[in-house]
Amino acid sequence: MKNLNIGASWLPLASMILAIIGIWYLAALIMNGNQLINQLERKKQQWSYSQIASQAYQVKRPMLPAPHQVALELKKSVFDTSVSSKRSLVHHSLITLNSTMLGFLLGSVVGIVIAIGIVHNKTLEASLMPWIIASQTIPILAIAPIIVVVLGALNITGVLPKAVISMYLSFFPVTIGMVKGLRASDTLHVELMRTYNASALQTFWKLRWYSAQPYLFASLKVAIAAALVGAIVAELPTGAQGGLGSRLLSGSYYGQTQQIWAALIMAALLGSLLVWIVNLAETALLKRRGGLSNA
Repeated sequence: MKNLNIGASWLPLASMILAIIGIWYLAALIMNGNQLINQLERKKQQWSYSQIASQAYQVKRPMLPAPHQVALELKKSVFDTSVSSKRSLVHHSLITLNSTMLGFLLGSVVGIVIAIGIVHNKTLEASLMPWIIASQTIPILAIAPIIVVVLGALNITGVLPKAVISMYLSFFPVTIGMVKGLRASDTLHVELMRTYNASALQTFWKLRWYSAQPYLFASLKVAIAAALVGAIVAELPTGAQGGLGSRLLSGSYYGQTQQIWAALIMAALLGSLLVWIVNLAETALLKRRGGLSNA
């Protein structure tokens, strides 16, 4: 019975994956077929639909690579290439991961500190919150080069400029989630702490921080995904020599669409892994404190 339940839970996911692959193959056939037709017509060569259908998935530089072409590129750049090689996706993923984790750590700390200040100081809330919200309306591609240039003028290069851009995207969900969480304490519990003549610090550690933890982890899942996006975006305009962003950039320069799609899938897998790790940490913490998240 248990095996039947497991199979039933995986069936919708498997169906969705098969549907996506089918649509992907169809789109590749149409886009690459049009590409082949245009090339043959420019050369004034005859063509047939059967010829186009047989060659659409064999184009060296396709407009849209088929799933098996992307899978072959992943195999070549992940398993068949040394990790130390600049052609290895694992090598580039580790570079991006360094920026992501540093930016996530900085963004989480900044977000938590700002949230604590907002909750405990109404003046700070009125002055900071509008700017925090407005900061997320600025396109990250517009400010990424500015951040790199300013930090470069201060002789700050390497991982830190990319981490700052990553932090810029990741601090916002942590701030909003923590503000909500710190204010989620039951009113009766807050009044009880006052009855016990608890200080603001005691109320924070024994009540507010405890009630904010489910909201914090929900925000961290969003923040770590945003941090990864920020790290990749930071590698695009900066001319970085390593990272998934630079891999995307070099693929676009040389028309290597298989390389672009392989890097995109690697980024998606890396993001899923990071969110899963945060989810494991949340489950372990909430089990230890004897409750599950309702957030």
